[in-house]
Amino acid sequence: MSTTTAKIQTAKVRKRVNTDRLTLSIIGYVTLIVLAVFCIVPFLLVVSASLSEESSIIEKGFQLIPSTFSTEAYGLLFKYPAEMLRAYGVTITVTLIGTVLGLFLTSMTAYVLSRRDFKWRGRFSFFFFFTTLFSGGLVPSYLLIINFLHLKDTLLVLILPMLMNVFYIIVMKSFMSSIPDAITESAKIDGAGDFRIFLQLIVPLSKPALATIGLFIALAYWNDWYNALLYISKSELMPLQYYLYKMLGNMDGMRKAMMASGAVVNTDLPTESLKMAMTIVATGPILLAYPFIQKYFVQGLTIGAVKG
Repeated sequence: MSTTTAKIQTAKVRKRVNTDRLTLSIIGYVTLIVLAVFCIVPFLLVVSASLSEESSIIEKGFQLIPSTFSTEAYGLLFKYPAEMLRAYGVTITVTLIGTVLGLFLTSMTAYVLSRRDFKWRGRFSFFFFFTTLFSGGLVPSYLLIINFLHLKDTLLVLILPMLMNVFYIIVMKSFMSSIPDAITESAKIDGAGDFRIFLQLIVPLSKPALATIGLFIALAYWNDWYNALLYISKSELMPLQYYLYKMLGNMDGMRKAMMASGAVVNTDLPTESLKMAMTIVATGPILLAYPFIQKYFVQGLTIGAVKG
């Protein structure tokens, strides 16, 4: 009798557990679907607005489905395809070089700071952290780059100022600290040097963190326009974001000049739709890279976050 009762109770517990799991799964999926809708709908609005006539946007606002289809904004955006392709080339070049160099230097710095046998790591860590609280400011950095380093109107001026980020170093250091010391100690016993240990052992084990930090660095370089505004005057060195920024500024300036002169402003001049088209052109390529490293993204953010 007791055995039968125990089996019944076990069945009830299993049924309750299965019910709780099903309820939790339903809640989780519904929550994810709602969040996905909140993320997708704005992007669809941007795509729709970029393919709408300016007068339709002014009259009816943003719509998920364009009431009047028009590619005028993209036609204006690619009116000079050679300049657009050149801006794309500068941005892609700066992003690739900056991401590779920045990731290499960030990971090397983080590895040194994570080594427990490095007696100066505490002081160097404080030195890096101090720069996040206090900095020289814009004027000293501008004078340094222009008058002393002479980097104005060069690709290096778009790469060097953003090459290393202290926050990324701290995140990478936290990840590498979770790698067992026995791995590096066994490699040292076999005669491997520090640089070989870093390249052949630490780097392969840090792929999730490298992918995550690499994505952050690539996004920073891809979206940067401020350094170009300060240090670039040659049109052939303008990155994509700064090129689009100048184009939009010229469009707004033309509208204001027409209003100031008392002329009738053409409502079909694609200002709002041009902004949306610029958003698509600027974010589209970098969005294509995300699915390839998405599997490392969550793992890179969570591994090493909890210490035992």
